[in-house]
Amino acid sequence: MSDPCRQILAVMREKGFSKDDVFAVHLALEEAFLNAVKHGNKMDPSKTVTIDYAIDPEKVEIRIQDQGSGFNPQTVPDPRVGENLYRPEGRGLLLMSAYMHVFEYNERGNGVHMIRYKDRPIPAPGDAGQV
Repeated sequence: MSDPCRQILAVMREKGFSKDDVFAVHLALEEAFLNAVKHGNKMDPSKTVTIDYAIDPEKVEIRIQDQGSGFNPQTVPDPRVGENLYRPEGRGLLLMSAYMHVFEYNERGNGVHMIRYKDRPIPAPGDAGQV
């Protein structure tokens, strides 16, 4: 886990976010960060990942951006359909959108914006941000 991720989770705990909220943000943060390093920056050590965040009593808001060329999220296969069910990867975007109340990409496709509201239930499938 990166230092910014640890810091975000620590501040959430200090501000009284529930274990469910901390778990959801932890999962989404780790997945978004790893995607940025692996898929966005292609493991290039000369490239960076930027994590900006704000935490207030009602929500945690996070933006993660890599230095890659971006991608079109509409081209990512749905991991719940057909042969994708048996693939060992490809569920990260689905998980992030399921555990965050807001999950959206920047226009270029090299960054995500996520919000988790304090003490709100995890959204039902189909009610979460777009995958």
